[in-house]
Formats: sequence, structure tokens, C-alpha cells
Amino acid sequence: MLYLVATPIGNLGDITLRAIEVLKSVDVIACEDTRHSGNLLRHLQISKPLLSYHEHNEAKRTAELIEQLAAGKRVALITDAGLPGISDPGHRLLRACISRGVPYTVIPGASAVLTALIGSGFPAEKFYFGGFLPPKSGGRERDLLAAASRRETSIFFESPHRLLKSLAVCAAHFPDRVVCVARELTKQFEEFRIGTGPELLAHYSARSVRGEIVLLISPAD
Repeated sequence: MLYLVATPIGNLGDITLRAIEVLKSVDVIACEDTRHSGNLLRHLQISKPLLSYHEHNEAKRTAELIEQLAAGKRVALITDAGLPGISDPGHRLLRACISRGVPYTVIPGASAVLTALIGSGFPAEKFYFGGFLPPKSGGRERDLLAAASRRETSIFFESPHRLLKSLAVCAAHFPDRVVCVARELTKQFEEFRIGTGPELLAHYSARSVRGEIVLLISPAD
């Protein structure tokens, strides 16, 4: 049985009781970063064998894990934060389970996408999630211009050192549109900063930007 287990996106108190029960019961825990996940498991007083499972060894590890699962092992898959498969490893293993008829389930929990969406105050009935914005300027501008034309809220992950470049696109191409920078969600310095592209560009140009960032573009009228 494979368990896709959500882990906290910041505050360790956001782990669910069901997730704790599952992590205590499995035979092995596959995780994106054994050091990072080791800290979480020590906090939860859980001691289990850890197996690294990340983008650089995903193909090899999937083959290993699917054989363990087919043999009856109980495996939990976690990532550094949130649900496996959302801009993190997990999809390949899940597809292998479906192909082989291996049973699986999802243990829901914290989500940076939904936390940012609700905290932005933007319409949440329909939304578009685009994952990480492209690192190259052409792709980033293309994705942000597409977001500006949508009639639903658009949500992207962004890195701190590229945030100013994304806000510059917003300021130059749709300066009147309201956007939101959701930063360090559930952590001590959590921030929801809402304003136009020029306003947010000026704000973050004047200070060092740190932490995990979600960038949201409000819908077109």
C-alpha cells in the first residue's frame, strides 16, 4: 500500500493526526530530503527507515519502491512540504502504482496553493495553478501575460531571487491589476502583501526578499 502523505508547509503543528498514524505504521518512508524529513520525524517522535526520493533518482527509486509495494510493503511518500506530486516528486510513483494495480491512498493536509488563495482574498470559485514560473524571462513573461487575460485567479510559485523580475513584468504590462505576494506561509513571518504591480515592485525593491513565495494574479474583469 502506498500512502501519499501531506506534510506541513511551515508550521509543524499543521501535520494531521491521520498523517502521524500512517507514518508510524508504514515499513519505510520515501522522502525528498532525508535530513529535512528526519527533523520532522524526530519532532513527531517517529523512527522509520528513510529512503531518498527526489527528481535526480526518481526513475530508479520508483522501480525499487514498486517492487516493495508489490511484495506487500507499506510505503509512505512525503516531500519537504505539502502534498507529493504538486511541483514535487510523486507523480511517477503514483502512475506506476496505477499501472501495476498497487493500492494507494492520499492523506490530505497543508497546501501552499490553497492557503495563499484564501489569504489573498481573490476569487476562489475557480483558479489556475501554474507551478513554478519559468526561470527564463521569455517564458516568465508569457505565463504572466496569460494570467492577466484569465477570468480566474492565477497562482504561481516563485523563488525569492526572481520575484522582482516577475513583479517588473506585472508593473510594465498590467500596472492596474491587483496582485498578491504570499510569503513564508504558516511561519513566524507570514505575509500577505496585496497591491498593484508597481506598488509591490517598489516595496520589495527596497528590502531583501526571503522565504517561500506564492504569487497570485487577480482575475481580469
